[in-house]
Amino acid sequence: MFRLGIVVDSVVVLLEIVLIGILYVLLRPVNRTLALVAAFARLAMTVVMAVNVFNSLGVLLLLSGAGYLTVFEPDQLDALVLLFLNLHESGVYIWQVFLGLHLIVLGYLVFKSGYFPRILGILLMVACLGYLMDSFGILFPSSEAISIVSSVLLVATVIGEVSFTFWLLIKGVNVEQWERRARESA
Repeated sequence: MFRLGIVVDSVVVLLEIVLIGILYVLLRPVNRTLALVAAFARLAMTVVMAVNVFNSLGVLLLLSGAGYLTVFEPDQLDALVLLFLNLHESGVYIWQVFLGLHLIVLGYLVFKSGYFPRILGILLMVACLGYLMDSFGILFPSSEAISIVSSVLLVATVIGEVSFTFWLLIKGVNVEQWERRARESA
């Protein structure tokens, strides 16, 4: 299962690259500069996600039973495995910051587009708060209040992201509005 998780993470990284291009093209007519900011924020997130896969690979190496690992006592190997797992968790907090930046800009662009429902833009901007609160909650790990607010916002995050995804998959873009906006921005 752990190895499958690494494969899935790698596939997600590849899909993120495709998604970055698609979202940029879709939102470029609204504001080219902000669409580029959103794309670079998501690209930065994707790079951190890709680098974070190495922490999982480190766990596999430490558990591989390779001869060079005999210099470590079993407790030391266990501690190193836990270190890499904790590094992976911290890597998630880092990429969430970039995703938060992406979502606030994406939400604004969706809101202003005219070819997506404005409510989707609002939901995406709220989603930004969920990721940022979760990421910065690491600064105050014992705060119950921050944990509760973060959990509530993460539920709103799921609603925003899933709504936007389903809208794109089922309803799609209002092509007439997109083309009109693209002509105006050219």
